Amino acid sequence: MDAYLDTERLTLRRFTTDDAELLIELDSDPAVMRYLTGGEPTAPEHYRERGLRNILAGYERWDGNFGLFAAYDKDRGAFVGWFLLCPEEEGPLDEVELGYRLRQAEWGKGYATEGSRALLAKGFTELGVHLVWAATMSLNDGSRKVMEKVGMTMTGTLDTPPDMQMVEGAEYGGVRYEITKKQWEQR
Repeated sequence: MDAYLDTERLTLRRFTTDDAELLIELDSDPAVMRYLTGGEPTAPEHYRERGLRNILAGYERWDGNFGLFAAYDKDRGAFVGWFLLCPEEEGPLDEVELGYRLRQAEWGKGYATEGSRALLAKGFTELGVHLVWAATMSLNDGSRKVMEKVGMTMTGTLDTPPDMQMVEGAEYGGVRYEITKKQWEQR
């Protein structure tokens, strides 16, 4: 497995053209998609026809430094989910989004915190990042706790996008968390 990043228990690697089924399976779990689509699965055609192609194009665009990365448990070799470290489409390369989506069977094991901490370290020490941000629904306590555990602080609230009005808690909107390189260094 060609590692992008190793942690104590995880290996993060770039997705390949053979990985569509991993993404389809992950996004087919209503609990995983609860705060993203109200539990509706992502259509399999999305990953087979364009989603995976867009992920792979991101590696080329950013020389493999940023993007969506498949996460595997080192001991079991099991797919755990994915992590994201990526600038916005037209945004600066030193301001990036942190994200994660894990299989329900892997929740509560500390993987989201472990992978996120490793990505923050890589971004701040190797990739010239100065600000990392993340966003989630206000009611998504699990995701918010991960953001707080890695040192991020809430910096604002977000309106719920029109295409997410069916999501539980949409009326409460979302939240944005951030951490700067300086804040990270002081931890």
